[in-house]
Amino acid sequence: MDSLDLQYATGFTVDYYEGGYKLACLSDGGRYLTVPEGAFAPEGIDADIVVLQQPIDHVYLVASDTMCLFDALDEMDAIAVSGIAKENWHIPAAIEAMENGSIVYGGKYSAPDYDTLLAQGCELSIQSTMINHTPDVREKLIELGIPVLTEQSSYESEPLGRTEWIKLYGALFDKEDVAAKLFDAQVEKAQSAIGTETGKTVAFFYINSNGAAVVRKPGDYVTKMISLAGGDYVFSDLGDDSATSTVTLEMETFYAQAKDADIIIYNATIDSGVSSIDELVMKNELLGNFAAVQNGNVWVTSQDMYQQMMATGDVISDFNAVFTGSDDDLTYLQKLE
Repeated sequence: MDSLDLQYATGFTVDYYEGGYKLACLSDGGRYLTVPEGAFAPEGIDADIVVLQQPIDHVYLVASDTMCLFDALDEMDAIAVSGIAKENWHIPAAIEAMENGSIVYGGKYSAPDYDTLLAQGCELSIQSTMINHTPDVREKLIELGIPVLTEQSSYESEPLGRTEWIKLYGALFDKEDVAAKLFDAQVEKAQSAIGTETGKTVAFFYINSNGAAVVRKPGDYVTKMISLAGGDYVFSDLGDDSATSTVTLEMETFYAQAKDADIIIYNATIDSGVSSIDELVMKNELLGNFAAVQNGNVWVTSQDMYQQMMATGDVISDFNAVFTGSDDDLTYLQKLE
């Protein structure tokens, strides 16, 4: 028996068996056996193993992070139904597929349109971990013959571990070589930036509707990308007891900790973002006193950054370019004027 080679990811394994069978095991205990086209599932397998008959071509995709992996693998045709509405996608291929009807909207994770899922012949649902909050939905999907695979890349401790989940989908679609090349390309981009000592302090945040600052916890994959790119995250000592990846700070507290940061990055993946420094300061006048604002070192993310898990190396490279001042050609960050 051979196993899929993994460098960073710890949330799944794939084992290969004679006859082209593959067993994927996820960290939540889920086990999925792919059966080659024209073959049958072996007799006597454990009852908890989900059998996936290849080709897998009618997926109900709810885990938004995963769409970019399907796109990179050229497997968009395998998705029949989206759990994300068209207006909430920032991936061009997903938007186009929903506009031309090759992917239809089937309701969000907590309230799927079961009639649509059945009409589209869905044979697998790929969910985010949010499905764990609605066990009745999971049970209903399984009852209808639509097994659930809970995507857990967000639990990976290393940013490149998240990206390496492309190898799982490469295995499901018999595209291991393609997945490996795509992953290696991101590793190469990341490694060109990793280890740079810039000495730059960085704040990453957005302002919510209540006027408070929402920041990422230290150890979160975004803050790890900042660190890998040579930045020093200013909220390195921040933490709370919740399971979320963010912390909300009253503006005075945020100001005290971030006002002297060399670089501030506004997270436009959550709200509509900002298009200028003046627009940023309009959110709260205290921002005008920040050193980075006064020095013109203010950046904003692209709206699609969170949906581009396949671009981890590119994001790290962009961060590094900002921190080192070599920011002529960026994809996921834009300087505010």
